[in-house]
Amino acid sequence: MDAAVPSVIRDYFDASASRDVERVVGLFTEDAVVVDENETRRGRSEIRAWQEGPASRYEYTTELRRVEPAGADAFLVSGRIEGNFPGGTADLIWRFTLSGDRISQLEIAP
Repeated sequence: MDAAVPSVIRDYFDASASRDVERVVGLFTEDAVVVDENETRRGRSEIRAWQEGPASRYEYTTELRRVEPAGADAFLVSGRIEGNFPGGTADLIWRFTLSGDRISQLEIAP
């Protein structure tokens, strides 16, 4: 990833790849919101449950393709995941909104 990308975004993908739930959860603000698979999770306890449940249901690798600013404190990351989930591959966009050095919102969608 480009050096201009905030370290918290790089850390998110690193922690996700190593399945480090505590590290992932620690990257979010206390009142953060995550939207994934049309489900909304609010706060660190729900984000932890997402990481321990739906986010860990399958094994996959992530290939990041592009990162671009999307307004003040927001970034779009596009990439592809490949793994043992139905269909085997998915092209995704992660929309990060930051608050200081933490993630305040993350939306993951095709």
